[in-house]
Amino acid sequence: MPRLSARTGTFTDSVIRRMTRIANRFGAVNLSQGFPDFDPPEALTRALAAAAGQGPHQYAITWGARNFREALARKHQRYTGVPVDPEREIVVTCGSTEAMMCAMMSTVDPGDKVAVFSPFYENYGADAILSGAEPLYVPLRPPDFVFDPEELENAFRQGAKSLILCNPSNPCGKVFSLDELRFIAELAEKYDAFVLTDEVYEHIVYAPFRHISFASLPGMKERTLTCGSLSKTYSITGWRLGYVISSPEITENVRKVHDFLTVGAAAPLQEAAVTALEFGPEYYAELQAKYTSLRDFFLAGLTEAGIPHTVPQGAYYVLADISEFGYESDLEFCELMAEKVGVAAVPGSSFFRENVNDFVRFHFAKKESTLNEALERLMKLREKMPRRP
Repeated sequence: MPRLSARTGTFTDSVIRRMTRIANRFGAVNLSQGFPDFDPPEALTRALAAAAGQGPHQYAITWGARNFREALARKHQRYTGVPVDPEREIVVTCGSTEAMMCAMMSTVDPGDKVAVFSPFYENYGADAILSGAEPLYVPLRPPDFVFDPEELENAFRQGAKSLILCNPSNPCGKVFSLDELRFIAELAEKYDAFVLTDEVYEHIVYAPFRHISFASLPGMKERTLTCGSLSKTYSITGWRLGYVISSPEITENVRKVHDFLTVGAAAPLQEAAVTALEFGPEYYAELQAKYTSLRDFFLAGLTEAGIPHTVPQGAYYVLADISEFGYESDLEFCELMAEKVGVAAVPGSSFFRENVNDFVRFHFAKKESTLNEALERLMKLREKMPRRP
């Protein structure tokens, strides 16, 4: 048998999705993989039913159905202030995972370097490696997950051609401030670099914080590839509808990569999703209120259980400190917690480049009843989890 690709030997399968399989095995409450357990808006499911009967059922235009792109352009401009040409500046992808891969492969060549904040969503490192690029990690330091300006600039001095910016951030829930974004913009201009943004949690932000789309900063639209998704905003993670928005010159490259990766996103799902893109501001206000309530409920429960934790500014993840249990392997801790406590989380080490083994990530995109069940089980965490000397 010939030798397999060497690049795949440098990373594992998704630890997040592995923890879902472990949760299923032990019947644990799954607070690992970040999908909601509540339904999409009823108007959206009605539109899906209509599309199932009426179509379209054949290929959409490779880079996205026209009406979907037009609705997305209107919605994006309404909430970010960035005007978008739906004909020349949008590529519809199979989820934001493909969007990030297309953005990476469209901007870097083998041997290039890519700056990545740590902690980071696990796909980013793999995306860089699969593109033949070298990731350069810049730490975000808890509890507020701020970066050192000198360390960030040093990544650009080392030749970073692109920076991946997840805002709001998975897994730490950081929302980057205007001053931080301006500093990043200065470096991108100074070192002539691209910025690849992951903005899938743009509407899940907690007061007083607010999301600012990086492309809205002066001069940044021309060097930014904005990656987004409908998954989290409308609770349709299984629909796999994402997108890249950028300048026409960049978008032309993204379209070519996308065409040969997946050809196109599902046509009937795009047709149905136009309904969601046309929701008014009240939908997003209700979404923010809903997640604020879930966050406050879950964090209060963790506090009552005596589990130290971070306070997310956006997204729907919280990092819990497990250092008191003495585990060298947070993966072992998570596997045992799923089995003995009945709650599944993601080991923090899968998000950090640094040697960090004392965090686990919970998500709270769940019904309050689901979170309550998880919290009742976590009340017995110290009783049921064996400690390591």
